[in-house]
Parts: sequence; C-alpha cells; structure tokens
Amino acid sequence: MNKQFWLSLVLVFCVASFISFFYVGNLPLLDPDEPVYAETAREMMQYYDYISPRIYHEFWYDKPPMYYWLVAGAFKTFGVGEFAARFPSALLAVAGTVLVYLGGRKLFNNRAGLLAAFVLATSIEYFYLAKAAVTDITLTFFLTAALLAFWDKRYYLFYTCCALAVLTKGPIGVVFPVVIGLLYLLMTCSLAEIKTMKVISGGMLFGVIALPWYAAMVHYHGQAFIDTFLGFHNVTRFLQPEHANGVLWYYYIPVLIIGFFPWTAFMSQALYAAIRQHGEADGKPVLFLTIWAVVVFLFFSISQTKLISYILPMYPALALLTGWYIDKIWTQDNRKAFLVAAGLFTLFIIILAAAFVYGVQQIPALLPGAQLAGAIFSLVLVLVWWMVIKRNYQQALAAQVAGMILFVIILMTSLFPAVAPDFSMREFSSLFKEQYDGQAPVYITNFYRPGFMFYTGIPGQELKGTSDLAEAVQGNQKVYFIIKNKEYERLAPEVKSRLAPLNVVEDKILLLKDK
Repeated sequence: MNKQFWLSLVLVFCVASFISFFYVGNLPLLDPDEPVYAETAREMMQYYDYISPRIYHEFWYDKPPMYYWLVAGAFKTFGVGEFAARFPSALLAVAGTVLVYLGGRKLFNNRAGLLAAFVLATSIEYFYLAKAAVTDITLTFFLTAALLAFWDKRYYLFYTCCALAVLTKGPIGVVFPVVIGLLYLLMTCSLAEIKTMKVISGGMLFGVIALPWYAAMVHYHGQAFIDTFLGFHNVTRFLQPEHANGVLWYYYIPVLIIGFFPWTAFMSQALYAAIRQHGEADGKPVLFLTIWAVVVFLFFSISQTKLISYILPMYPALALLTGWYIDKIWTQDNRKAFLVAAGLFTLFIIILAAAFVYGVQQIPALLPGAQLAGAIFSLVLVLVWWMVIKRNYQQALAAQVAGMILFVIILMTSLFPAVAPDFSMREFSSLFKEQYDGQAPVYITNFYRPGFMFYTGIPGQELKGTSDLAEAVQGNQKVYFIIKNKEYERLAPEVKSRLAPLNVVEDKILLLKDK
C-alpha cells in the first residue's frame, strides 16, 4: 500500500469519526424510536435473555436482535446511557464510510473512493442516522459489505454479511443483495457466474448464522412470533400503509433531495451520466451501483409503509456513483458540469434558508443556530462559486466538506438542543420523579411511553385515546396521566375538573387525579 492510500484512509477515518461521534452522547434519546432500542437492550440485560426481545417487561417481535445485542454490549462497556445507545450506529457509520472508500478505490480509483467517502459521511441523512439509536446504519453497513463482497467475488463474506443483515432487519437483508446481484448478472449476460458462487456451501453458512435465532423464537413463541414479525412487520406493512404518507408514491423523491444534501446536484448529474454510460471502461461498476440504488429506491417506493430512513441502504451506492462522476468531470476539467452543480447547490441553499425561516417561526429558540448555519452556508456558497470559476475544484469540494463539518457542530450544539425537549422525555421524566409517590398507576400516551420507560423505569399503562383517559378518571384511586397538551385542551370540562396539572414541558403535560 502506498503513502497516498494511508493518508486517504486516515483522512476518511478522522472526518467520519468526528462527524459521527461529535456530541453523540450529549442529547437525550428522541421519541419514539431511539428509546425503544435502548430500553429493549436494557431489558435483555435485566432478564439475562438475549433471545427474546422485551419492552415494558413484555415480549415483542418488532425487529431481529442484532442492534439490541450491539447496544447491550455498549451498555456493558460504557454504562447505560445515550452515548452507549448510539455507539453502535456511530461506529458502523464510520466503518461504512471506510468501506465505501475502499470499495470506490477498487471500483474506480483512489480519488473517486475518497470523494465517495466524503460524500457519504457529510450527507445529511447519513450523518443524522449515524447519531441515532436505530437499526438503519447497521443494516446499511451489512448490505454494503455484502454487495461489495459480491463484486469482489468474495462469496463466503457475501453470505456472512447477508446473514448479519437478516439478523438486523429481517428478510430484506438477503432479498436486496440477491435481487441486485441477479439483476446485475442478468444485465451483463453473466448468469454462468452463479456456478462459481458456492451457492450450496454459502447457503449453509448463511443458515448457520441467520436461522438459529429465528428457530429459537418460533420454538419459544410459536405462532405469535410468526404472525407478528413475519406477518405484520414484513408482509402487512409492505402491502398496507402504517402511516398516511404510505400512499404517496413520490414520498422518497424529496426525502432523497434533502437527505443527500449538499451533494444532491452532483448525485443527479451522476445518475444521468450513469444511464448514458455505454461501453466505457467504468461501464460495469457504474451499472452495478445504479442497479443497487434503483432496486432499493423502487422497493421502498412500492412499499405502502414509508419512513424517511428506509432508503438509507441506497446511499453508499449513490455516494460511489457521485464520487465516480466528480472524479470524471474533474479529470476532464469540465467546468460546465461544476457550474451546473454550483447553480443547483445555490437553489438548495435557498430552500434550506426558507426551511430555517419557517423553523424559527415555529420554534424561536432555533434562531441563534439558524443564523450561524446561514452564515456558514453563505460563506461556503461564495467559496464554491469562486473556486469553480477559477477551476480550483479541489478547494471547491473541500469547502463543501468543511461547511458540513461546521454544520454538524452547529446542529449538535445549538439546533438539536433547541428542539430536543419537544421530542424527548428526559427532562420531563426528571420532573415527574420529583412529583411521583412511587405507587399510583401512571397512564401515558403511546408516543411518549418508550422514553418515559427508559428514563424512569416505569412502564406505565398505554392511553389509546381520550376515552381511555375519561374512563380511568372515573375511579376513586390516585392516578397520574402524561398526555399531549393539545389533548388536554380537548378534554370535556367534567373530565378536566377532576385533573390537576402538575408540570408542562413543551407539548407534554403531567396531570394528577387525586382520590
């Protein structure tokens, strides 16, 4: 390995590590998702049961155990807390960025790989999820490793990573790599390669790693696990929308445009160039990456249940395509392509500024951070235009990377802290413990229940609606309620009259019904 490789590797590792780990343990866990994974891992430790996930001291079958295992390991290493809950995501985000650099170097060249790694690490959705205690980064890492292993013809590694992906998120952990791989072989008339892929022995390796947990869950929980995990969480959620946005076929178009910022302009040009790629030296790797990105995008666009984070597995492919494209136009000294990208970047900055203005109107505490972010992006915009005009493409790209690093600092020290009380139960839980008598039942809106459980250790009883609350009020015992403030305002006067507000934090209110 030459000096250039080691310098590039160290640079990628340092940039990705700073972005992923900066302030990762300083913010509270954000409802409703992060506390679910943290609490489930903690209950694994509490019950010494690393097979059957639990939450609120009850079995549940939402996800396979991989992320819970990783978080439990982090809890044992660092202690139970926000840093440990997010540590696996941050670590695997860094590893995924390094993997993209190494993959880009093999697929194309060192500069393309370096650019791809910087694109991935500084894309908004990737670094946001790198700091989140959720499964998406873990799944993305194993899928990326599997697909790059497929490209390198390291088939046992391919089957191993597929199995780990299945232990992270379920069947899509093997569906994506197999479909993408088969489509690539079909489109390159290389189906004969299947004979060399060690399908039987590789399939056995996959089964040895992936299937024991599923077999154990069927053994211990039977039809309840099959119906809930496979039936509801995989089949039903694909066919029927769990959220209202599931009916929007174009849902992931704006998500991708915003989530891939600040590289959206280059990414769109890269996709166009990839489609036009015919018979060139980079044709096969570009085709492979395009199939990878398109399959993930189409699958989740067809799925009736949609969440912003679902399309993250396409980001490594898009980053590699973007790195390839920037390297290509840089080599060709194609100033026109850079100017077009700078123009689109300007448009996205304007849209971002409008989003900041709207956000400040809704949450005035965002103003200082929004002003700093606006100043940073304005400076970056000027530098990008100036450097592109001067044909100094390296510094133009460096300005975007540096700008996003500064934005991460502002995001974590100013913007997120301003909105965290809206989306976390940490502060509210501390106030609750000061008021709680330690015995009375607690009823809580489902959205806040995971965070409340993590920060208090009290599962509470789920309130499914105001009718549940009205019924609970009728009894003679002392009861605490935690609901949204707007729900409290809509309560009937006769119900309100029996409730005493104790604490209000942002949209959350603690109510007491005394005897």
